[in-house]
Amino acid sequence: MPSNLTDCELLQLMLSGNEEAFTALYRLRHINVYQFALHMGGSRTLAEDVTQEVFMILIREGRLYDQSRGSLSAYLCGIARNLLLRRLERDKVYVPIAEDGDECAETFDQFVAEGDPLRELTHNETIELVRQAVLSLPARYREVVVLCDLQEMSYIEAANILGCAIGTIRSRLHRARSLLLDKLKAAEIRKSGAEPGTESGIEKCNTKRCFA
Repeated sequence: MPSNLTDCELLQLMLSGNEEAFTALYRLRHINVYQFALHMGGSRTLAEDVTQEVFMILIREGRLYDQSRGSLSAYLCGIARNLLLRRLERDKVYVPIAEDGDECAETFDQFVAEGDPLRELTHNETIELVRQAVLSLPARYREVVVLCDLQEMSYIEAANILGCAIGTIRSRLHRARSLLLDKLKAAEIRKSGAEPGTESGIEKCNTKRCFA
């Protein structure tokens, strides 16, 4: 299988019955789906199940993909979101992301490499605080952080996935980042034992620089 084929070309080959194209597409895009599901649901087992189901749906319904509405990765995350919402609503519970220990830390850390919007807040011990803070956000705020800050999708792609206006994405993301900073400040104060009025390392971080 040529390595220079686009997602759309691989999808078309897959839909025509080419198993190698499916394998190539899965290898390229499954990690995006898995990590989205992991940071939305907080469970490795749930993320694995959702990822598998997403690609089964792609096999059955891949012809519904419209390239003009966004990337295939965004389309797959949209499917994952719908599956997650149904699963979380049905189960009424999520498994804390800390259950997966070092593996979760490694997958999260892939998002916070140099140049990532969350980089300033994710060194050493603060990685765990950030991960837990993201997971503790209400779903409507957590998903915009995961999509825009962690998955680095555009506002347009996020709006298509969530079925809302770009302005809604902007306002939710602004609110989500504010909530994250508040949670991280509180967590750092608890951890350090500092007085509430004491300036912490996270408070010193410029919000615009960290989350722009």
